[in-house]
Amino acid sequence: MADTTTVTTPARTASPLLRVRDLSVQFPAGRGTWMTAVDRVSFDVAAGESVALVGESGSGKTVTSLAVMGLTEKTGGRLAPGSRVEFDGQDLTAAPARVWRELRGGGMGMIFQQPIRSLNPAFTVGDQIAESARRHLGLGRKAAMAKAVEMLELVQIPRAADRVDDYPHAFSGGMCQRVMIAMVMACSPRLLIADEPTTALDVTVQATILALLRDLQEQTGVALLFVSHDLAVVAEVCQKVVVMYAGETAEEGTIDDVFFRPAHPYSSGLLASIPRPGSDAGRRLAAIPGGIPAAGDWPDGCRFFDRCEHAKRGLCDSVHPPMIRVTETGQARCVRAADLTLDGVTIR
Repeated sequence: MADTTTVTTPARTASPLLRVRDLSVQFPAGRGTWMTAVDRVSFDVAAGESVALVGESGSGKTVTSLAVMGLTEKTGGRLAPGSRVEFDGQDLTAAPARVWRELRGGGMGMIFQQPIRSLNPAFTVGDQIAESARRHLGLGRKAAMAKAVEMLELVQIPRAADRVDDYPHAFSGGMCQRVMIAMVMACSPRLLIADEPTTALDVTVQATILALLRDLQEQTGVALLFVSHDLAVVAEVCQKVVVMYAGETAEEGTIDDVFFRPAHPYSSGLLASIPRPGSDAGRRLAAIPGGIPAAGDWPDGCRFFDRCEHAKRGLCDSVHPPMIRVTETGQARCVRAADLTLDGVTIR
């Protein structure tokens, strides 16, 4: 029988590099009201660790990652009172813009799922990488350009010394993603946030980008917060998983906890939808019925209630469930976690 002790924050044995507690993000809803898009999310990322934020579109993954980068206000939102984001022990929740400017690039960096939209078509890739090095490392123009070549070599772009003078349009989607990674890594950040970095790439290029991220972690020790809806990809690069649903954490644990012994029906449903070569021939892929409730229109009980085949009326729909400890390293937001034996899959 699982231990059903209710906990309010994830247990950790050492001070993490990134510590997020009760993070709530709100956006204007008209007439002076605010809508909550992310609701009291908590997780840690240790130095050198890989942690994934996973879930369907609309679960709050990207909004959470932007909040970690201090970009909430730039997207029109705000952090609700009680939210706390700490980096290397420093509380950033109310930090001035100057602190955030120094931290973004120098302490943490972010790569996006459509790199070509993040690169300026009017400047060479070398100039764009060098600008980051000059701003955060204080390098002169010549030294910064040498740094740009070094970083292109680090991300395994052939003939880096020649390609440094090319413009973004001369690169493929996969190569543009490498350029973005080079730009972010130029200042040796301690945390890399990757928001769906392989979504727009074909499977072959996707594999090379994932291998590159693993190599960079081994070489530099950078921590990784990996945002994705693709659980198969997550299993390739991450050690821990935070499953998000309807703006909150549904389950948290190690890869083994969540993938092989899921405790939340939503996690199990996501895993069941992963194609497995050879085993699903002639069968329709499993799908979770319905959709995520709109932000601000969440039910009083479990937010997964209407889509859950294990839900019990009068129990699951009556009280909003807390996070429950289900293993030494895992938690789930399900009042039936101790009663259910859910299917996981082996995808590694």
